[in-house]
Amino acid sequence: MRVVVSGASGLIGRHLVRHLRGQGHEVVTLVRRQPREPGEVRWDPAAGELDPAALGSVDGVVNLSGAGVGDHRWTDAHKRLVLSSRVDSTSTLVRALLALDTAPRVLVNASAIGAYGDAGEAVLTEDAPRGTDFLAEVVARWEEAAAPAAEAGVRVALARTGLLADPGGGAFGRLLTLFRLGLGGPLGDGRHWWSLISTPDEVAALTFLLEQPVSGPVNLACPAPARNAEVTRALGRALHRPTLLAVPRPALRLALGEFSGQVLASQRVVPRALLDAGFRFRHPDAASIAGWLTGEHPTG
Repeated sequence: MRVVVSGASGLIGRHLVRHLRGQGHEVVTLVRRQPREPGEVRWDPAAGELDPAALGSVDGVVNLSGAGVGDHRWTDAHKRLVLSSRVDSTSTLVRALLALDTAPRVLVNASAIGAYGDAGEAVLTEDAPRGTDFLAEVVARWEEAAAPAAEAGVRVALARTGLLADPGGGAFGRLLTLFRLGLGGPLGDGRHWWSLISTPDEVAALTFLLEQPVSGPVNLACPAPARNAEVTRALGRALHRPTLLAVPRPALRLALGEFSGQVLASQRVVPRALLDAGFRFRHPDAASIAGWLTGEHPTG
């Protein structure tokens, strides 16, 4: 396939591009600077600029663009950026794709389990109700921006990714440093559900969605969600470190501001659409993810 990838320089994008090229696919990456390498195409999603002629023929697209959610405190300005970066990039990309002589067969558009908000003990499959907080609104607008592609006959898969577990970056990269120092512990009372996915499973799932006839919302999270305290214990066991230092809610609020509500949100997500389509996880639970994160089971 000839696959266009936006957000290729991000944590997931880097791994995905390497994987797709390793499988023999031709990958075109969208960049905001002047192209420096073959296979790069310049775009400006904030200005709505992407020349369809520069893309050539396209079989599939993976849109991973969007400003980091947990990288900064949630000021009003950063919240606007979180929303606009996702809506603008998706809208710009969809307009360009629909201007091609032949539209691609599939668009895999990034999304997030933030769609469900803080759902307590409820089991969340793809047909669960939407939440009402800021991230749920972002996801709603983000997914709506991809709707014109589906209306034009493109198969659109909305990849609602859970908490990405990667040892080299993101939230878990920072968490692992604390755990290795023996400073890891439950967040709040530790009873809220976390829905994780390892980077290998994330990349495999995105590739699966490019290739298999799955459309609509798709939860990208391991089949066995775990409470935060269980994830904490699994990381402690894998690293042979104590996990006794619980972080109280007020301390999280002081450190993270409004974003602390997302860290403490309970989301018990099940990837029904992926499982029904035959996808198999390499890391299906907290223990196997912890083992992979810490190198205890690196090929796990």
